[in-house]
Amino acid sequence: MHFPPVQNVWFLTGPTASGKSAVAIAVAKQIDAEIISMDSMAVYREMNIGTAKPSIEERSEVVHHLIDLVEPDQNFSISEYLRAAHAAIDGIRKKNRKVLFVGGTPLYLKALLSGFDDGPKADWDLRAQLEAEAKARGKEALYTELTKVDPQAAERIHPHDQRRIIRALEYYKKTGQRISAGQKHFAAGPNADSVRVIALDWPRDILHSRINARVEEMFRSGWVEEVRGILEKHEVLGRTAMQAVGYREIRALLGAEIDLETAIKKTQAGTRQLARRQLIWLRSLAECQMIQLQVPMNIAQVTQEIIQIKGPSKVSAGDD
Repeated sequence: MHFPPVQNVWFLTGPTASGKSAVAIAVAKQIDAEIISMDSMAVYREMNIGTAKPSIEERSEVVHHLIDLVEPDQNFSISEYLRAAHAAIDGIRKKNRKVLFVGGTPLYLKALLSGFDDGPKADWDLRAQLEAEAKARGKEALYTELTKVDPQAAERIHPHDQRRIIRALEYYKKTGQRISAGQKHFAAGPNADSVRVIALDWPRDILHSRINARVEEMFRSGWVEEVRGILEKHEVLGRTAMQAVGYREIRALLGAEIDLETAIKKTQAGTRQLARRQLIWLRSLAECQMIQLQVPMNIAQVTQEIIQIKGPSKVSAGDD
């Protein structure tokens, strides 16, 4: 199925722990918008603490869409997300309200901006085979193979982005066609004036402190017990749900493979790595306008900065 680029919407993105939820609610109130989650893990029911979903109170202030859609033992593809996102857009516009996407999943953002051709269904056996090959020969071997079969896709995909490399190779092996050719008709993306893409950006040391503090608070708030309950009910998490940072570590903790301190430190490190990947991708996105933040963050000021942004620029939004 072909999903066209979205038009006339707002995007608020940024790395994990950057404060998107609080700012999004303030922006949504100002522009009379409803929020569509752009977080690949917020779709899972019961996974509340570890995915940092907006609270019930926050969701009562502004309508949120695409949260708690499926059980954590189910897989949820990008095609399913896009189908739900386009339906949500239609529903919001029928109420004459604006659309504000909020989240930090780069693949979702790219597909919404540029359009998406879902191609063949996931072949998990083939993906496992390619993952094993990457483990045995290194990610570079898979990337080299991609440069040979689909050089255009290789130009667009970072050599360390194993997930996208595997998907591109899977597409080629299943169809005999290049994924770049299948998505070429969406290359232009939306009109530059039809979307606003704003990302919150902190200095590296401050962002790391925010990440470390948030992970510690998640563990204090009962994250381990939440995961224990999910595993008792579902036995295993789905392939996509298990990609959420921290869940593998907590499963190892519950299996007595590591201790609590190690689980926390590994989760903090994994979250910092996730934030780094998110920022690298966002800074390479031509449509994205970065707002540089400082402590203390003045949400009212940041909100006004966002609303006033019209063209590509970098602005500062600290406290007066």
